[in-house]
Amino acid sequence: MATLDQTDCKILRILQKNARIPNKTLAERVGLAESTCLMRVRRLREEGIIEGTRTVVDAEALGIGVQAMVAVQLRSHSRATVEQFQQAAVQRPEVVVCYHLGGRTDFLLHVTVRDPAHLRDLILSAFTARDEVQQVETSLIYDQQHTDAWPIYPEARRS
Repeated sequence: MATLDQTDCKILRILQKNARIPNKTLAERVGLAESTCLMRVRRLREEGIIEGTRTVVDAEALGIGVQAMVAVQLRSHSRATVEQFQQAAVQRPEVVVCYHLGGRTDFLLHVTVRDPAHLRDLILSAFTARDEVQQVETSLIYDQQHTDAWPIYPEARRS
């Protein structure tokens, strides 16, 4: 396992804000030769530190009029039940993030739908109709703000 040095951390901070930054610009910002910078980014990808890139899209342009967080409580917590629900949830196109939690809520799902009727139909057909689901609570998302990047704690990197 390689450790992250200050330069790696600088590279990661910049790439999290703009994954499409040209290597030349990235190298200038972190104070490296272009070839060295490219090798470092390749190493970060090969080691799985950089897992990919993402595209941010305009929800309204995709026909998404309502977003919600759906808290799901299961009747039982066997591995099979948890895995069965999780697989079913992530296969739904409306579910953009599925969190498996500890505590009263077993799953927290970020869902995106066209309108309130679509949300109601999703909740009734995809969640409350399932035998393993005990309770569902839906909270509408009025607005969301994302931070630019994850914090980086190089000294705490696990093996």
